[in-house]
Amino acid sequence: MAAQLFMNGKIFNSAKKDGEPIFWDWMLVQNKVIKDIGLASDGKLQQYTQASPDTLSHHDLQKKTVLPGFIDGHMHLLMLGQSLLKLDLWGCKNLDDIRSRIRTYAAQNPDVPRILCKGWMNFMSDGKALASMLDDLDPLNRPIFIDSRDLHSTWCNSAGLKDMDVEGMEVPPGGLVERDETGKPSGLLGEACVLTHVWPHLARVASMDEKVSALKGAMSCYTEAGYTGVVDMAMDENAWEAILHLFKEDPDVPVRVSAYWFMAPTDDLQNAYKQIEKAAEMARQFNAETSPKARILGIKIILDGVIDACRAAVSHPYTSTGELPDALWKAEIVDAMVKHADGLGLQCAVHAIGDAAITMAINAISTGGTPGKRHRIEHLELSSPEDARRLGELGITASIQPVHSDPAILRAWPGILGSQRLKRAFAYREFWEHGAPLAIGTDAPTAPHPPFPNFYVATTRKSAKEPTWGDEPVNPEYVLDVYDTLAGATAGVAYSTHSEDVVGSLKVGYHADFVVVDLKFEEPESLLETKGIETWFEGRKVFG
Repeated sequence: MAAQLFMNGKIFNSAKKDGEPIFWDWMLVQNKVIKDIGLASDGKLQQYTQASPDTLSHHDLQKKTVLPGFIDGHMHLLMLGQSLLKLDLWGCKNLDDIRSRIRTYAAQNPDVPRILCKGWMNFMSDGKALASMLDDLDPLNRPIFIDSRDLHSTWCNSAGLKDMDVEGMEVPPGGLVERDETGKPSGLLGEACVLTHVWPHLARVASMDEKVSALKGAMSCYTEAGYTGVVDMAMDENAWEAILHLFKEDPDVPVRVSAYWFMAPTDDLQNAYKQIEKAAEMARQFNAETSPKARILGIKIILDGVIDACRAAVSHPYTSTGELPDALWKAEIVDAMVKHADGLGLQCAVHAIGDAAITMAINAISTGGTPGKRHRIEHLELSSPEDARRLGELGITASIQPVHSDPAILRAWPGILGSQRLKRAFAYREFWEHGAPLAIGTDAPTAPHPPFPNFYVATTRKSAKEPTWGDEPVNPEYVLDVYDTLAGATAGVAYSTHSEDVVGSLKVGYHADFVVVDLKFEEPESLLETKGIETWFEGRKVFG
């Protein structure tokens, strides 16, 4: 393939010098990598433009911006693909809306074996989630499964409960099965039960063709959005088998997958060690040398639930309920797991949303982790000032998803947390100022995967989901600079996955993964209106 010269552009290198972003004017690509890069004034450009078209093709960027290919720092690939086919309940205001939408979908889709829905939030059904509220919606009496927006709860009808045999289910530590006065499951499963039962069940009942098709759909969405890599944050054997099947079927899929193996909650330390050793075995088999496009990096430990359902582990009771929920794991088990995984060369990715969970995660990494292993904490939604400082001191990656701080989905938070505690929500700028590496993702499908709305929320703290509603920014003092945000979604994620020497930046010798887009850096609103996206993977255009 002839070399390619990209010129007359504004090429961002995901870095700053003396506080100012670094831009180049042209870039030479050959054999899948960047061979040269520079400024129009450095003399090389004229030499390249005079080369024969047979050996060097020219691309006039027409002053457009070139960014490194985005890498989603936290998402769920198979679940995203499957969610694309689910009935979306977002926008429902009450139970009548939910029932109407499901009834219509059931009538229009008589051939689907299960009715799968997404986007439900507690307030839509007045805080209730009973099977009886769904049982009369489908004349065929098919199982109905409704994902909460945050994916930490699943609401089922009676057929759905029977489909999973919830009656005989062994509830794991940190799991929730709501029951009626007789002790029978009433319709809602939460937290660890979703992770260990609902997701695996729905993956098992799907055929390999269905799973691969779902993955293809997810990959296509990501390519169109400008991504060239993803970090999957709850990998298991079922999903991994499907990913390997996809790459075997199509080795040219233009997305690299890095993954963290899911740890099922347990109070049995030996069981936890067994899970870690399985992850270590997978990492030895699938790593940067043996499987660079699909590799296992470490383990994923989920410490708590979400604030919307009052299940995040916080240090003081919820204002709305007076409850003080426990973490999903015992602290001593987490400490031992981090130490064991670290010793086996694995990275630890620890989901921690509430301030008590964040403290537990930092404590475990500080005592059991080796500096330089790049352990990470996911979400970090309600941190204390002390823990924000410790992240930087310990070099712990702050894996954040700004789209979760969208004011449109936080309207209930003042009542849940109280106005004073709300002031500590999503303290991203503090993490950055204290020196914590940032890895920016979306947590798709719990939130939309497109990158630019995510960046808009990060840099304005305004709503990308409902920008015309006039919600006030939530804690605008924690905004991130647009260049630091873009770096966090590219070079930052690459650093977090030990791949910063080949992707995440536009430098000589790096993979030619990049995005071409119309973008005005000085106008935050332009992040909501980006257009003209081209996605290039290893020097070939894969979208645009």
